[in-house]
Amino acid sequence: MANPARQYVWDLPIRLFHWALVGLIGFSWWSAETYHMDWHRLSGQALLFLIVFRLIWGLIGSGPARFTQFLRGPRAIFAYLTGRAPAAPGHNPLGGWSVMAMLLALSVQVGTGLFAVDIDGIESGPLSHLVDFDQGRLASDIHGISFTILQILIGLHVLAVLFYLLVRRRNLIGPMVSGRAKVTGEPVAVRRASPVAFAVATLLAGTLAWWVFADPTL
Repeated sequence: MANPARQYVWDLPIRLFHWALVGLIGFSWWSAETYHMDWHRLSGQALLFLIVFRLIWGLIGSGPARFTQFLRGPRAIFAYLTGRAPAAPGHNPLGGWSVMAMLLALSVQVGTGLFAVDIDGIESGPLSHLVDFDQGRLASDIHGISFTILQILIGLHVLAVLFYLLVRRRNLIGPMVSGRAKVTGEPVAVRRASPVAFAVATLLAGTLAWWVFADPTL
């Protein structure tokens, strides 16, 4: 029996984004629970950078990373669930929308954290000066609720990975480490992103993350 071919799937920026996100979500939770709020702010800034970078990369990144490739309509989802959809590198139609749900929850989580104010008004987000106390408290409440939603989505993601690994015998973790997945057929050509696109996405995301957290008096 011939050895399975190796299909290029995930570029290095997507892999770095994924694993940095895993670490930073855990670190953000820990820093908040242990009241290391200076570290929590730094973690929030790093997460803001990652979110903005991923949104830009979804427009100008490599083929499997682009939203236009994995965000499909009901027909594509039904075809996938019934086994009639052709295999393609990257997220399947159902997984694509789960990615967007997680990005949305994460955006709400980080976005509300920018305006959040604690009950004593001592700890606050970098943009809390733009809202009044009640609005800051509302942002804080949504910040907590959105984290619960994010935890649920992460749990579903982990269960999906385990389902594919144990039931369908398909390893989704390996490709997110190596960038390549085993396929039984011939590998297909995948559009690669240019270094210029990576530089643009990094510069824009980094500039926005710095500006949001900068001293408002500057």
